[in-house]
This record gives sequence, C-alpha cells and structure tokens, in this order.
Amino acid sequence: MFRAILPNVDLFWVILLYLVFLPEAGCKSADADSCHEVKTAYMMRQIGPVELVPDRPGTDESLRVCVHPGPSCCTSKMEDSYMAAVRSETQQKMRSYSFELKYLINGHTKAYQETFESLVSFTSNLTSTLFDSAYSSLALECRPLVLQLFSDIKYHLSGDINSSLDNTVRRFYNDLFPLVYRRLLNPGIGHTSPQSYSSPSTNHDDCLRMTRQDVSPFGPHPRLLVSSLSRALGAGRALSRLLRLAGEVVNATEKASLSRECGRGLVRMQYCSHCRGLTLIRPCTGLCVNIMRGCLVGVSELGAPWGSLVVLLQRLAATLATSSNHNSMELALLAVRNHVNDAILHAQLHGPRITATVEKVCGPQAAGPMMANAHPTISHVPTSVTTSERSSVTSPPTVGPAAHQHLQPQSRRSFPLKGSRGDKSRSLKKLSREFESSIQRYQWFFSELPEMLCESEMEVEQHTCWSGQDVVESYAGRVVGSSLKAQRENPEMTVRNTDPVLKGAKQKLEQLTQELLVELGWASKARGRGEEEEGGSAQTDRGSGDDCDDEDGCEASGVEDGEGTGESSSGHSPVKKDVAPPPPRRPVPPHHISPPQVAVRGSASTLSVEPSPLTLATMLFLLLSPWEPR
Repeated sequence: MFRAILPNVDLFWVILLYLVFLPEAGCKSADADSCHEVKTAYMMRQIGPVELVPDRPGTDESLRVCVHPGPSCCTSKMEDSYMAAVRSETQQKMRSYSFELKYLINGHTKAYQETFESLVSFTSNLTSTLFDSAYSSLALECRPLVLQLFSDIKYHLSGDINSSLDNTVRRFYNDLFPLVYRRLLNPGIGHTSPQSYSSPSTNHDDCLRMTRQDVSPFGPHPRLLVSSLSRALGAGRALSRLLRLAGEVVNATEKASLSRECGRGLVRMQYCSHCRGLTLIRPCTGLCVNIMRGCLVGVSELGAPWGSLVVLLQRLAATLATSSNHNSMELALLAVRNHVNDAILHAQLHGPRITATVEKVCGPQAAGPMMANAHPTISHVPTSVTTSERSSVTSPPTVGPAAHQHLQPQSRRSFPLKGSRGDKSRSLKKLSREFESSIQRYQWFFSELPEMLCESEMEVEQHTCWSGQDVVESYAGRVVGSSLKAQRENPEMTVRNTDPVLKGAKQKLEQLTQELLVELGWASKARGRGEEEEGGSAQTDRGSGDDCDDEDGCEASGVEDGEGTGESSSGHSPVKKDVAPPPPRRPVPPHHISPPQVAVRGSASTLSVEPSPLTLATMLFLLLSPWEPR
C-alpha cells in the first residue's frame, strides 16, 4: 500500500514545485545555456537575419546599449537591427493612432469643399438667370463675368492665400460697367456686335473700367456686396485654411524622424531584456513614459497650439451650423443676384449724370453698327423725368406686371429663412454639427500620444517589470513632464532640441490661429476693437435685405446724394463732377418733409427722393400729355 501511495506523493510534490517556480521561469530563459527563445522572438518579429543570433550566450565587448556584466544573447549587429526595428515599430504605431484623425480631417476637408462648390455653382446659375430674364441684351456678354466672379468666390472659400474679395468684386463691376453703359444707359453707341470691335471702342471701354470707381455708377452696392460676402464667407474660408493646416501638421508628425538617442532608449526599453533571455517581460510604466516623452518631445510641444486649433475649428463649425440670417453663407451667396440687380438699377436711375461724367472723362463715343436682333432693354431717359417715372421707364419692359408676379415668388424662394429638407443649407449644417462633435475628441491628441503608446502597446499589468537594466517590482526613477524644459532632466535619455519640421509646424499653428482670431474679430476685446476700427466696412454686415438703413446708402436725396454714398470699395472717394445745381426749393409744410418712398421692382433696397417743383411740374405735364410706347 505504501508503494501505491508513493508515486502519488511524488507526483503531488512535482506539481507543487512546478506551480511555485512557474512565475520565475516566465522571466528567465528556459535554458540558461541557450538563446533559443531569443532566436525565436527575433525571427517572429522579423527584426533581421536570424543568423545574427548566437546559439549560446556569450560576451561581446562591442555592445553599446545593452551592456551588463554577465553573458548575453546579443551582439553589436543585433543592436543595430534592434534599433532600426524599434524606430520603424514606433513610427508605425504613431501612424496607426493618427489614422482616424487624418481620415477625419481629410474626409471633412473634401466634404466641405464639395458643399461649397455646390453652393457656389447653384448661386452662379441663379445670378446668370437675372440677365437672361431682366437684362437680355447683357446676358451673352455678362455670363463669362458671372462665371469668373463665382469662380473667384470659390477660390476664396477654399482658403486661397492670394484671393481677395475686394479685387474680385472690383474686377466684376469694372467689366460690367462698359456693358451697362453701352447697352442700358446709351443703347446704340459704340460697338454692339462682335464684328464691330475697333481700337477706339476698346480704348473707350478701358477708360470706363479705369474710371468706374471714380464715376461710381453702381452707388454703394459694390461695397455692400464686399461687406456681405466678407462677413458671411469668413467662417468658411477660415475653416478651409485650418483644415488644410491640420492635415499638414498630422503628416509632419508621421514623417518626423526619431533621433539616434531616442533609438537607443527604445532599444534599452524594448529589447535589452531579450539579451538576458527575458523575452516576455514588459517595460515599467515610468520607463516607458520617460522614453516616449523624450522621443516625442517635438510632438508634445504641438499640444497647446493644436488644442487652440481644435477649439477654433469647433467654433467655426458651430458658426456654420447655427448661422443667423445676417451672416449665413447660403443667404449671402443667394443675395449676390439682388446686389447686382440693385447696382444696375442704381446706374439706370442716374444714367444722365453718369453719361455726362463719362463724356467729360473719356470723351463721346460715336454710334456703331447695330445687331439685327439686338433689342435694348431700356431707352435713354431724359433728365427732366421724375424719379418715380424714371423707375418705371428704366425697368426692363420684358418684366411686366405678369412677369414680375411670376418672378417674385422665385426670388422669395431663393432666400429661405428655413431650409427645406434635402437642400444644401441643411447638408452644410448637418456636416458642421457632425464635425464639431467629432473633432472635439482630438483636442489633446498630441499631448497624450506618448502615454497612449505606453498604455496600449508597451505596458502590461505585471508584478515585476523591466527597468531598462534589470527586473524590478516598480520603477525607481523620476517621471518628468513632456515639455522641452522638463525633458532636460529626463533620467533615461538626453533631449537637446526638437525636430525642426515639428518646430516649424508649431509656429504655423500659432501664427494662423492668431491671424484668424483677429480676422474674424474673435481675439481679445482690445485687439478686436482695434481691428474693427481699421477693418472698415469689412467688419460690418451691411446686406441688401430688410435690415438696410441710412448708412447703407439705401436712401438718396437727389442725384448727387445718390452717388455720394457710393464710395468705391477701394476707399477712394468719387470725383466731384460739374453737375448743374438743383432748382431752389420752396418752403415745404412739416408733414411733407419726409421724402416719398419709391419702390423699385427687383430691388432689395428702397430709394427715397425729395421732389422739386420742377420735377412735379414735369410729372404733371407727362401725365396729361398723350403717351405712345416706343
């Protein structure tokens, strides 16, 4: 019986001893005289040629990183292979962590650009229909001007650094003035067919373009258009610029090289334990954090400016998602049609004065050959016609009461206060809300990247860990901060300077963020107040809608006052012209002081004109005289 029990007792003690010493065996080589486990790990991780790993531990005095007194399974050539492998592994892990961020930025950059292009394309076609329906004589020649105007607006929204709304709008109205002058204000003069272009006519058109800002035929409307677009498109343009820079910063962090000192620290943390035959033990938390912070000190330095960029991106996305009627991008682009229409109507109302001024500056233009199918939209308006009659005469005859009733609902539909389901306004808001919530998670991405690499890849909860030199229960060194100043005292590696590429990326982040804050008026109050004083009309939302007031130039007292408010967008005051003074006015009763309101069809603003006795008499004479349409 004793003999039967003895084998069971021996088996019991063998199992007990195996369980007791199993943890120690996990941290030591299965065979102290063999490098088999090291060779297996070396081969499985594809670090280099497996022939470099010796069969048995030995002494290699040429080791530079994994140096210890006892025998080692590593050689100097293995150290070089370990260094190349650990650099590649670390950069691959960084790319895997930044993949979602990069995908988020690139995807929303493309989505925003497609949305902007769709809005610009729609409003470009809508503006072209203005000339097709109301100014048919201008339609053919104005279509390229409209396409160029909205093409420049698209580049402006995309964040093109060379784009300027002032230059874009100025160029559009400079090119529009000769067409309006020849076709609407003075039909029949100059060249009216493509075959009649001549050098004198071209010179006359060049003169009109150069003097347009001084003549101010379109009144305040070019300036109002610049102000409206600058205010409404500012958030979209800033968002495009920030998204482009964010993509560049992420790419820079992925391509940043790791220094040789960083490589030595990574090898000591990751592979020096293999040289002792300990292939399963993990590095201590403090060791990993110190080495990762030292290697990624340039990336950590991006943390603060990157956080500011993310906050600004969130604010811009929220602005696009909750834009009011005063700074809505969609409404501002749709309102370009009304701004252009108001400008042309302003030129028609002041046709005689504009013609007299142009003839003094550029000289008279002889009549040219007429096209057989050219039907001018309006005729020349006599100077003695009153303002109310002039508005009816200068209105395009093709837009009669019935046609106006047909076009008016379409105009109202072009300015929806509440977007309909499925339209681009709703898609822009939805896109902005999604981006605002998604980008928030990455505000501290670069500040926390070293810790994320340690937590998920290089550290496992264990009773013992690798300190870089030996197996310990806890890391005894001091964990330093991630800033460059704190890294000067890193006990695991020497940190001198950051990567120059990352240093340049940090400067770009700081400069662009501050520039856009000032440009948008979101900087500090003192700075914002100074910018508002210097910014002029670009900081004021003066649309051509129902919020028009006296400062917008919506009310004009006579011909001279109508142009007096039409300061050019470049800041130059219009040149005073020799215009005959108005006739003396009789005392007006107090209840007649307020000028009558003249409603102009298709105009987003209202013109008020104070009648003189002569204009009233002329109006009475025209009403009593027989009227024959031309």
